Amino acid sequence: MTIDNAIQNFHGIISRSPTMRDVFQIIENVAQTEATVLVRGESGAGKELVARAIHNLSVRHNKPFLAVNCAAFSSNLLESELFGHVRGAFTGAIKDHHGLFQRAHDGTLFLDEIAELPMELQAKLLRVIQERNFLPVGGVCSIPVNVRIVAATHRSLREEVKSGRFREDLMYRLRVVPIFLPPLRERREDIGVLIWHFIEQHNKQNQRKIEKIEPEAMRLLLDYSWHGNVRELHNVVEYAFAVGRGTVLKQTELPPEFREIRIPILPTKIRPIEDEPTAIQRALKENKNVNAAAQSLGMSRATFWRKRKIYDI
Repeated sequence: MTIDNAIQNFHGIISRSPTMRDVFQIIENVAQTEATVLVRGESGAGKELVARAIHNLSVRHNKPFLAVNCAAFSSNLLESELFGHVRGAFTGAIKDHHGLFQRAHDGTLFLDEIAELPMELQAKLLRVIQERNFLPVGGVCSIPVNVRIVAATHRSLREEVKSGRFREDLMYRLRVVPIFLPPLRERREDIGVLIWHFIEQHNKQNQRKIEKIEPEAMRLLLDYSWHGNVRELHNVVEYAFAVGRGTVLKQTELPPEFREIRIPILPTKIRPIEDEPTAIQRALKENKNVNAAAQSLGMSRATFWRKRKIYDI
């Protein structure tokens, strides 16, 4: 659905950013395949919306879409949640329990925070991907399953592999098609669009109708770093509706962190005598890895990667 020529609502992801249009195109293309997808992005950037878009655009759209946060459970509970268990498998297992893989049969399973998956479960997940069957906890018979996996993480799986916390063979199985979701601070043209999108949502609830935003309030919103990304922005709008009254969103109705004096920490960035390609080449030479090189220029890894591609470095 197109809101206007510039702003797009792509399966619930609101954006006018050219970078996001590229992401939307990748989602549309990969949805027509059965490839496993790994979505990389910060917390609150919309990784689950990407997974749902892939599912809704695929031939599996009439089948289940199930999601689990791998960081939300202990190892034992997560194993039972994913693969189920049979009666008597452990104390309290009074009946058979179908896990997410069994319930998502013929559909899509979204594994959020996949980097937090315990090492012992990584081997079991690898088996499901390779063999298309799994063994419930306490079971003796394998259960065949046809599930498309979309995984997500805010960490670099390559770095997790180097540190010995993630299996390299599983990384390659999950990372068939990587999708990088840029943080909100790298697509600042979307901030105002999203603010009004969420305001319009809350206006429909008839508790308060905001028609304008005080200029100083808008300046603070546009300049904010948004480390919590779209989720944090939505929470800020909800806060303003809860504490304020009237048709104008005022600076005093923003959360306390907007009223604190913040001294920005300026990254090293580009030296005055350098152009951008030269700065990127220098950063790669002076730093031990790509992450460090990107940070030295005040860029995210995704932005750094895109600029290397543009300049063919």
